[in-house]
Amino acid sequence: MKRHVLTLFAIGVPLLSLGHAHGQTTSGGAVPAFPGKPIHIITGEPGGSNDFASRLIAPGLAERMGQAVIVENKGGASGIVGAELVVKAPPDGYTVLLYGSPIWLLPFMQTLSYDPLRDFLPVTLVIRSPNLLVVHPSVAANSLKELIALAKAKPDALNYASSATGGSPHLAAELFKAMAGVNMVMISYKGAGPAVTATISGEVQVMFPNAASSAPHLKSGKLRALAVTSAQPTELIPGLPTVAASGLPGYEAVSMFGMFAPAKTPSAVINRLNQETARVLARPEVKEKFFNAGVEAVGNSPAEFATAMKTEMTVLGKVIRDAGIRAD
Repeated sequence: MKRHVLTLFAIGVPLLSLGHAHGQTTSGGAVPAFPGKPIHIITGEPGGSNDFASRLIAPGLAERMGQAVIVENKGGASGIVGAELVVKAPPDGYTVLLYGSPIWLLPFMQTLSYDPLRDFLPVTLVIRSPNLLVVHPSVAANSLKELIALAKAKPDALNYASSATGGSPHLAAELFKAMAGVNMVMISYKGAGPAVTATISGEVQVMFPNAASSAPHLKSGKLRALAVTSAQPTELIPGLPTVAASGLPGYEAVSMFGMFAPAKTPSAVINRLNQETARVLARPEVKEKFFNAGVEAVGNSPAEFATAMKTEMTVLGKVIRDAGIRAD
């Protein structure tokens, strides 16, 4: 995804008071308006999906909040550096984290200094991106059921490409294996680009890439899509059935990217961040830019985001444990 440059600005609009509940009081007992200074979004490496999402929503959020919103990139593809920084930040809403599912799934794969449920408060699910089940054209399967039958008839004959251990394509494939009762051999590559290239060349036969990286190759016929991994069909790839509807009821595996605040952040602050971020995500121009990048803007409630996160931890946590996946 192309990196977007953020112009930091603050505009002189009236700041909204959050009331007296849960706020930090001044000597006179009044609760300071939030925000009263710039907000920092901590995210992943420059040019990645987390960075793209942060920089796309930051200008609109700054406009609505009446304060500068500063995006800070903290290295590491897993988001651990940024997560640890936000955990230690004051719980006042001025330092938030925007990152994807590694934040809540990595604890199943390695020992970390934070607990995703104890140390963070969900603000909102910002974007989600389904994966596609694609095969090389030489694979004798034109549907999900045919692929499952082929994999069962020839155990270990099929390989699948993974772009990173514990990443979305990897876990989507492992969930498929577990639910379908088949075995495919993982071939790991350093990034989505090389993994897609290997699938196109026939070096591997199967992959679960995101829509953005695979869509051009579907049109050219270099890859064949069998299904989408979301619970419902997606307009990103119109007409493509879901894995669940194609033979594996209950299957769902999507990349999710959300905003978090440190634990103990006042509920009024969480609500303000949630409402204003959701309003930015609902803007047609913002939704269009995300759609063109192959992802869907969301902007749900903190409770809905928490439920989605906990559900994924339950389902994929079991897959990770059963498969013995480690990211150390």
